[in-house]
Amino acid sequence: MTHLIRPPRLAPGARVAVVAPSGPVIEERLAAGLDILRGWDLDPVVAPHVLDRHPEFPYLAGTDADRAADFQAAWCDPEVSAVLCARGGYGAQRMMDLLDWEALRAAGPKVLVGFSDITALHEAFAARLGLVTLHGPMVAAADFLKNTRTQDHLRATLFEPESVTTITSSGTALVPGRARGVTSGGCLALIAAELGTPHARSGETGGLLLLEDIGEDAYRVDRLLTQLLRSGRLEGVTGIALGSWEECGPYELLRAVLTDRLGGLGIPVVERFGFGHGEGALTMPLGVAAELDADTGTLTLEVPALA
Repeated sequence: MTHLIRPPRLAPGARVAVVAPSGPVIEERLAAGLDILRGWDLDPVVAPHVLDRHPEFPYLAGTDADRAADFQAAWCDPEVSAVLCARGGYGAQRMMDLLDWEALRAAGPKVLVGFSDITALHEAFAARLGLVTLHGPMVAAADFLKNTRTQDHLRATLFEPESVTTITSSGTALVPGRARGVTSGGCLALIAAELGTPHARSGETGGLLLLEDIGEDAYRVDRLLTQLLRSGRLEGVTGIALGSWEECGPYELLRAVLTDRLGGLGIPVVERFGFGHGEGALTMPLGVAAELDADTGTLTLEVPALA
């Protein structure tokens, strides 16, 4: 995979749009997240349907058409420098084919921030627009609201990306070694679910793959990783960083599954890297050339995430 286009970093006073492409948003949490953004001297604008509820499906923030329209309008607004997702959940895939990808491309490179279900958008933005995106905290998510490490790392990535070109974790080597490549990945279930769609990437030649998930039992993680192996999605992957696995059962069992499915690839694998659904989650740039050192638990970017 080649280098992707890096969007410009944010400057004080920048306007950022908050959207809800997936699950419903809690109003109080959204208000608290907006206060944090204002404290960073950003000018957040909330898309019209962020607090909507789908009339039939309570797990969606409004209808597919409204969520897509919010995202489209936010990205295509020339005054907006970044689009921040309010939360994950489920639903981004449902609106993906309602987006006008040519219009999104014409709007130019901007910053996209989110994780979990937003992995579907990260994959599509890399495949369709060739853009670097940020696997990072969401505005109305509990970890962002209460954890200063989470806030500080995102803020540094947005405003002073050269200060966080080395991302240091407390991770340990599942398989030792160092590897270079372009970062990609996100939520394991979404990576698997995107396979075979127009927005998926079939292979990660020379790529460093980041994987994490929540609420998947060990046998389901096994199934998802087996799907990636059998589909060829892991061909050419040079190294793997594993994030948090919240609510995925006893970690020793999960660790055995990860070792069994990934340990035979002959590439470095580092566990507990500190991104994803866990506390104090780090912001991980996707689409940037980097070196992963499994022994030291570090990811060193060749260039800052944002230009």
